[in-house]
Amino acid sequence: MAGTSPFDLTGRTALVTGANTGIGQGIALALAEAGATVVAAGRSDMSETLALVAQVGGTGHALKVDLQEQGIAARVVAAATDLAGPLDILVNNAGIIRRADALDFSESDWDEVMNVNLKANFFLAQAFAKSAVEAGRGARIVNIASLLSFQGGIRVASYTASKSGLAGLTKLLACEWAARGINVNAIAPGYIESNNTEALRADPDRNSAILARIPAARWGKPSDIGGAAVFLASDAAAYMHGAIIPVDGGWLAR
Repeated sequence: MAGTSPFDLTGRTALVTGANTGIGQGIALALAEAGATVVAAGRSDMSETLALVAQVGGTGHALKVDLQEQGIAARVVAAATDLAGPLDILVNNAGIIRRADALDFSESDWDEVMNVNLKANFFLAQAFAKSAVEAGRGARIVNIASLLSFQGGIRVASYTASKSGLAGLTKLLACEWAARGINVNAIAPGYIESNNTEALRADPDRNSAILARIPAARWGKPSDIGGAAVFLASDAAAYMHGAIIPVDGGWLAR
């Protein structure tokens, strides 16, 4: 059970997708520091994440999965439960991005992004919630949305559509599951140093334009998202349902 602090996650188990690097890794580490056992899931090697979790005295497990596989969600939840026991927290972080002008955007780039960023996240949430409801357990789902859940962006048609859809799903699932003891909320990260933003940071003009718009005058770090994830996964957020919290250095306030 959690300790006296409402932010203590001791005794709880979290499944974090896309935890090999970037925001997912930052969230996995923050949850572990707060006391949670972490199952880091994704297609890539999780050894770096597990090493960081161990460094802070946490317990972590790796689960290799491809979220584009048909029917994968239920198998992921079952495998994570086999590894670490009943799940209390799901962080739907895994996501991909494809960049092209809307006039040239391909159907394959549309389908790949929507399958990972929206379809997989919904069915993971569904499988996770079914398990929690059947066991009579309260649970927390934290979806990783985006500034493009609120704005249009450029050259990322499927990413914007998927993240706008994820914001809507967050609210719908909160409406359906709040009375069942399942909190569904989301974090909308701003411009964070990660693989998904590497192309932007490498473009001097885009990098300068983005930094000029951010009141905090810096790119965010994955650890900046970790605290918000711990909050939403903890008892401190017990009465939060359907919220989408920007962690963006002030971008949306500009």
